[in-house]
Amino acid sequence: MQKISALLLLLILTGCYSVTRECERFTTGKYESTIRIDNKDYKSVFMRTKALQIETFEGKTDSSTVRWINDCEVIFKTINPKNRAERKDIHLKILTTTDSSYTFEYSYVGDVNKQKGLAVRLNN
Repeated sequence: MQKISALLLLLILTGCYSVTRECERFTTGKYESTIRIDNKDYKSVFMRTKALQIETFEGKTDSSTVRWINDCEVIFKTINPKNRAERKDIHLKILTTTDSSYTFEYSYVGDVNKQKGLAVRLNN
């Protein structure tokens, strides 16, 4: 009986928990993004407008068009792809938000392997 009561209490407490997602606040602005791949952190800086994202990663700058699916999901399409991998669109989903940052997951469109990261706003 105690186990059932404890399980019921746990379900009630976790059922009330909701993740904060105020995604529309992050559709534009300047950010620093960090992702971890094979225990190594990779950082990039990007500026996003309603229609365009310009990102600098390891000294290289790329531009992508921005198409929001909904308030929390966006598709990026590289404007001038230099190879086959850059021709693939990227799907990004905002998972949680804070006042000045958001956690996200992303992958190539249709790919099941997703990476996670954090983007921190650099301007207000």
